[in-house]
Amino acid sequence: MEQQYDQTDSVTVNVSPDTSGSLTKISTDSTNEQWQDVSAKVSDFIADLPAYLSDFFGEYKRPIITIGMIIASLIAVKLLLAVLGAINDLPLFSSVFELVGMGYSAWFIWRYLLKASTREQLASEFGTLKEQVLGK
Repeated sequence: MEQQYDQTDSVTVNVSPDTSGSLTKISTDSTNEQWQDVSAKVSDFIADLPAYLSDFFGEYKRPIITIGMIIASLIAVKLLLAVLGAINDLPLFSSVFELVGMGYSAWFIWRYLLKASTREQLASEFGTLKEQVLGK
């Protein structure tokens, strides 16, 4: 049976059966070379990292911006809900907000929904806004 050894991965071990109690010596020359190779590859990668990142961002710019906007929107909504929840926990403010909401609803009904002419005006204003946002 013939064994083949790879010269780059071999470690030299000196075993001396004649002297008892001595420790085995391991050659560290190949280990140091391997560490130097790995450190050279890592330093090359770190040196080229700005180029890799700029290429990546250039290629995936729109999806990255979209994902960032979605995450920022979720954080903003979460923050807004937390602030409103904190304000709503104050005893006087929740009642004031309810009164303001009921007052605005009553004004809106009185201003736009009771008469047919004002309903037509509201519909035309809504149609104008829809054309401005969506286009014709």
